[in-house]
Amino acid sequence: MRRRLIQSTLAVVLVVIAVFGVSLVIVETRTITETAKERVESEAVRLASIVDSRLLVEDKVTAEIIGDQMPDDRYAVVRIPGKPPIEVGSRPDGDVISATAPGEEGETVTVQEPQSSVTREVARTLLIIGFVALLAVIAAVLLAIRQANRLASPLTDLAETAERLGSGDPRPRHRRYGVPELDRVADVLDSSAERIARMLTAERRLAADASHQLRTPLTALSMRLEEITVTDDPDTVKEEATIALAQVERLTDVVERLLTNSRDPRTGSAVTFDLDEVITQQLAEWRPAYRSAGRAIVTSGKRCLRAVGTPGAVAQVLAALIENSLMHGGGTVALRTRVTGNQVVVEVTDEGPGVPAELGSRIFERAISGRNSTGIGLAVARDLAEADGGRLEMLQAKPPVFGLFLSRTPPRKDPDEETRPTVR
Repeated sequence: MRRRLIQSTLAVVLVVIAVFGVSLVIVETRTITETAKERVESEAVRLASIVDSRLLVEDKVTAEIIGDQMPDDRYAVVRIPGKPPIEVGSRPDGDVISATAPGEEGETVTVQEPQSSVTREVARTLLIIGFVALLAVIAAVLLAIRQANRLASPLTDLAETAERLGSGDPRPRHRRYGVPELDRVADVLDSSAERIARMLTAERRLAADASHQLRTPLTALSMRLEEITVTDDPDTVKEEATIALAQVERLTDVVERLLTNSRDPRTGSAVTFDLDEVITQQLAEWRPAYRSAGRAIVTSGKRCLRAVGTPGAVAQVLAALIENSLMHGGGTVALRTRVTGNQVVVEVTDEGPGVPAELGSRIFERAISGRNSTGIGLAVARDLAEADGGRLEMLQAKPPVFGLFLSRTPPRKDPDEETRPTVR
């Protein structure tokens, strides 16, 4: 591209120089020739007037007197009637420019100038024009190089940006070049880079969320299947198989929820559901894990509460809190349900050391964890809660208390009677 720009600019300059240069040479040649003729004619008239003035006073006209009145490179012949011709200077060889002027006393004065003087002047003019043309060509080449660099360098830079996008580096460069068309291309590439970055972030987030949220259901399902393989009791096998099928259905719901949330994290499918059923299901699912860890999980608070949300999403939020207590907490884990205003609150607490002070409210940020875990469980849980219009908060750091707030619907029966803590 640089070569083409330089060649095209140089071609334009050469055409302009050829057109105007030839015209200028023709005009200058004619002008120099006409000037030389006028100069010789003027010289002849001037010498004729000198001869007239001397003849009128009957003074002598000699070659010395005439020679003092004219330049050395000219040749003059003075012809006076009745006298021999008076020659001044050397007769030029070759072509000459000649002019003759008559005098009032009958004399004539002829002045000649060699054509070579005109040729030298024309050559000098051509040399000046050629030098100016050379300077114009050099200037044009320099300007063409500068302009080519100004255009080619941004294009090279934009090509590198596009290459970076293709190789998986979506960082926008925010470079502008002072050329509206190129700046427009840079704007489009930066916008594309930002969109690609968001898409890659969403894909990575989906992969991380899927890995985290599918791990627990798969582990629970595996434990159920292991219990089936080690028992010979048909009733136990039937019971465990029924629970396993229910867990497969919940696993399918988790996958669908993940895909829906990846397309639009604010999209929910809230319905009215029985909160007791979700809590009971979670307690049954986590019972083997807590039993293996030598710990207990209990529930207390108001019963027969109905809330607005997506049962699968609420189950995932509670599973994240229960798993968090299992991994980072200690002692008994308690799920308490209560009502505040028009909201239902499910509190999850344990007897562990609590949330470190340095984490504070950052506990819900991705990749933030008090121990060597993924640090995305609570972040995903908050997103799921907010997708259905609820919210997830840390109510207390030590001992840790997390609260899931959901919209409340009228209960099916009198919920004033609180149940005693039940060990599951």
